[in-house]
Amino acid sequence: MFPPVRLLPGAIAELFAQVSDTGVLTIADRYGLMAALLDDSISDEERYAIDRLLRATRRGKLKVVNDLSALPRAM
Repeated sequence: MFPPVRLLPGAIAELFAQVSDTGVLTIADRYGLMAALLDDSISDEERYAIDRLLRATRRGKLKVVNDLSALPRAM
């Protein structure tokens, strides 16, 4: 059996702010969203923020990338 998923306080708000700022949804962001949706204790406000991110992705306003982070890569 898997251990229960526990989110850090403020994780959804931070994720929402970062994705809104960069316009990019990374692999780590998607795992964070998945963990949040599996957590039964998220608030209605957090669920609304997740819905807004998913809606923006569906409408093409967010770019889904296969990078781990939205930070620019060092060369």
